[in-house]
Amino acid sequence: MTEPTNWEAVLLGEKLVFTLCGRILYEELDRAWLQTLIDDDVFSDVPFSEGQERVQEGLKYLNAWANQNKSGLSEQSFLDLQTDYAHMFLGIGKVPVPVWESVYFSDAALVFQAQTLDVRNWYRRFHLEVEKLHQEPDDHIGLELQFIAHLAGLGLEALDKQDETMFQETITAQRDFLNKHLLKWIFKWEKLLLKHARTDFYKGVGLLAVGAIIESAQQVDALIPME
Repeated sequence: MTEPTNWEAVLLGEKLVFTLCGRILYEELDRAWLQTLIDDDVFSDVPFSEGQERVQEGLKYLNAWANQNKSGLSEQSFLDLQTDYAHMFLGIGKVPVPVWESVYFSDAALVFQAQTLDVRNWYRRFHLEVEKLHQEPDDHIGLELQFIAHLAGLGLEALDKQDETMFQETITAQRDFLNKHLLKWIFKWEKLLLKHARTDFYKGVGLLAVGAIIESAQQVDALIPME
């Protein structure tokens, strides 16, 4: 297998971090689950990309939020997160922080554009399909992060089976998907998020996600654009 990178550690870390960030950014907030993250001290460290400055800064925000809620996530604190999410990501028409890739490439800020369809084809290539096909755009930031996590899981499976062909396919897919999609818009998204986020939690999640993307890009030799 490819050396000297410890691919098992890299892929396991990717799977955990991108699954976490993807769920936070895509799914409806779950108060009990968030409390579990606090109780388990999840943000004290991460298994991947800990050397990235963005990740370190993001963890400071997340740990500050977790420490504020150590005795229990209050109704007000949970409401603050819901309000922040809705303020940034939801609404009809222009929203402060669009979560769909295609918006960043459309003068009219439209969804379901060429980027959406290409992302959908990427998912289908690896036997995935969004739950609300044709009802919501496939190129949501949370779904794209979860797709990277899925590729990492396939890479781990290939390592376990000692399947070099499958392993190389998953690494190449990571590199190409990062080059063609996430790396083309993630820094614009991050800039808007840091401008509009009102809670330490979402500032932290944004920085963690982008730092992990940069780390993944470096691991698979993707082309990281100038910011």
